[in-house]
Parts: sequence; structure tokens; C-alpha cells
Amino acid sequence: MAYFQQHESTLDDDSRRRLVGNPLRILDSKNPDMRALVQDAPLLPDYLDPESQAHFAQLRASLDACGIPYDVNPRLVRGLDYYSRTVFEWTTDALGAQDAVCSGGRYDGLIGLLGGESTPGIGCALGMERVVELLGDVPPAQSPQVYVIVAGAAAELAALSLAESLRGGPEAWRVHVNMGGGSIKTQFRRADQSGATLALILGDAEMERGVVAVKPLRAEGGQTEIPLAEAAVRLAGLLNT
Repeated sequence: MAYFQQHESTLDDDSRRRLVGNPLRILDSKNPDMRALVQDAPLLPDYLDPESQAHFAQLRASLDACGIPYDVNPRLVRGLDYYSRTVFEWTTDALGAQDAVCSGGRYDGLIGLLGGESTPGIGCALGMERVVELLGDVPPAQSPQVYVIVAGAAAELAALSLAESLRGGPEAWRVHVNMGGGSIKTQFRRADQSGATLALILGDAEMERGVVAVKPLRAEGGQTEIPLAEAAVRLAGLLNT
């Protein structure tokens, strides 16, 4: 706000209107006459507090673990005031100029603002016609073959990486990773309800030993352990029997 107030005489009418109420929206100005001024504005990542920096680093580490490419856009803003922390946009190179497929972000304060209990939230808007065009002929949804149960902060990124390696391997297993926390008992209940054949249990203790625990969900058999590095090969034998 201080930066744009110094250059208030060069702002267009929309930017002057937003200056007090929502100065971040000025960064999203489509007016070509504003381009140079916006380009010299302070960068949002330079003003994150330590908690927000840690949160964003964790988010990027999760994307890295999944092998999902991304660009950090220091000027990306959304058109609504209630977004907090990360905002995002998904784009494609398969639809020409219509490259934006999905956009949204996090809004931890919105529910409280509307009178409800403080509840973290995240949401997005999809371009439905663009998604349909990208999907093409999609086979019917099927139950996962593997459900990954996660226990411990250190195991979270490893679980995401393990799931991606199983999905992207030659067998292309259908894998769900537990989301939303929960006790081991709760996660096993979710695994059973998912219809998965096997549950993988990956916790901090397993990480230290370099193993992952395997528990059949649709057949008799106790819990065993296999080397984490050999999970894809060993699971092929279990799932193909």
C-alpha cells in the first residue's frame, strides 16, 4: 500500500479504488499502462512471516515429493479478499489460449468471518468445459488397490513419494494416501471402506528402518514388512496373486 500511495498520481481509476480496500488486486491489473509500475512493486514472498514461510516450504516439499512441476508466481493474486496463505492456478498447454483450468486458494478466516467456528478451508473454481476436453474418454472410477496409512510427520513426504512411484510404475497401481490425519485405527477403517486390497503403513519408526509394513485387507494374513526401496516389486507379487 505504501508503494502504490507514493505513485498514486499514476494509478488508474480501478487501482485508486482498490488502494485502501484491496491493494493486492492492483498487482493483477490488466491495464498495460500500469505494467511498469506493477513490475517494480514489492514482491509478496519477501514479506512472509516465518510461520508462512515454513508453511509454503512444506507445501512445495509435498509437490516435489509427488513430482508435480510448478512455478512460484510472486504476483499471483485472487479476485476475492478472503484468501490467505497460498493461492494457485493450474494451467495447460493443450488448449491454446484457454490455458487456465483451475484457480483458487486457502481461506482460513472465511468461516469465522461468516459467523461460524474458526475452520481452515481451501477451494477452487474449475473451467468445466476445459476439464472435460482435457479428460477425453475416462474409464469408470475404481476402488484403490493400495491405501497408504501415515504415522508421523517425517513419513508424510515419503508416503506421497511412495504413492507416486507406485502409480507411475509399470503396473500403474491405484493408490490412495490417507489425508486429514487420524489415529492408526481410524486410518485402517478408512482403508477398509475404500475397498483397497492392501494397506501400507509408513511411520517414523518404519522410516528409520527403511521398511514399509503391509497388511492384507481382503484376505487372511498378518502384517509383514518389506524394504521400502523394493516396495513396487514386492507389491506386484502380492497384488497379482
